[in-house]
Amino acid sequence: MSAERGRGAVLHLTTVFILVLGAVWWWRAAPREPADDRLLGWQRTAEQLLPESGEQQMSNTLALADGDGHEEVAEVGGGEFLVSVVCAGVDGSRVRVSLGAGETGRGMRCSGSRTPEVFSVGLASELHLRVSVEAAGPVVFRYTLQRLNW
Repeated sequence: MSAERGRGAVLHLTTVFILVLGAVWWWRAAPREPADDRLLGWQRTAEQLLPESGEQQMSNTLALADGDGHEEVAEVGGGEFLVSVVCAGVDGSRVRVSLGAGETGRGMRCSGSRTPEVFSVGLASELHLRVSVEAAGPVVFRYTLQRLNW
């Protein structure tokens, strides 16, 4: 091997080493999300109240902070569906759930006795589900979508 090729190999290896070192530093320097043990408990509660089943078209569990909102838009095809929703959170927490663009939605308590709310809805092609935290977040919100007719 010539001296010039040797210097080129050393230069390439040094560059790769610096890139790997920089990537590790960047990964480790990223701020960590503080773990909230309450969220894990609320997530387990929501998933027990609305468990996964083979009949579901889709489902999702979301952790939302105070004042946060989230919109799910999914192509589901036309038909009649059951949308089941439940939330869990601190005392006094509430969310507002709406299934349409011009709809103000329905308020739900996230504390106390938590029972899933079930809506029957006819959809042309897409599901538009909006949820916003009204008071005393954070909360865990879960929904499932089940087709009634094929």
